[in-house]
Amino acid sequence: MNIPDNLRYTKDHEWIRPEGDFAVVGITDYAQNELGDIVFVEVETVGEQLDKETTFGTIEAVKTVSDLFMPVAGEVMEFNEELNDHPEIINSDPYDKGWIVKIKPVNAADINDLLDAEGYKEII
Repeated sequence: MNIPDNLRYTKDHEWIRPEGDFAVVGITDYAQNELGDIVFVEVETVGEQLDKETTFGTIEAVKTVSDLFMPVAGEVMEFNEELNDHPEIINSDPYDKGWIVKIKPVNAADINDLLDAEGYKEII
């Protein structure tokens, strides 16, 4: 199980990586493995300000559909358009090419309140 040390994690199996004033969000290697083959990702919240743990989209695998939750409060700035044609990228590369959205956090310091790699390992 790949759990990079440079990311923060949620109990809902999302990861977040700060990049300047923005942050990149995706699902963990554990989550993509549990979901199985991902066939569709839907995010209709670009441009919206959302609270922490609010649903920002859905991810569909062959056998299930799961909600995606905001790791911190912020505005959804961008959706990874490559996932429209190739959602399976999340299965093969969840931490790089398989990112889902970029957000602008209301308070970037909130990211530090999320689980570190060791804390995430304890919940899975």
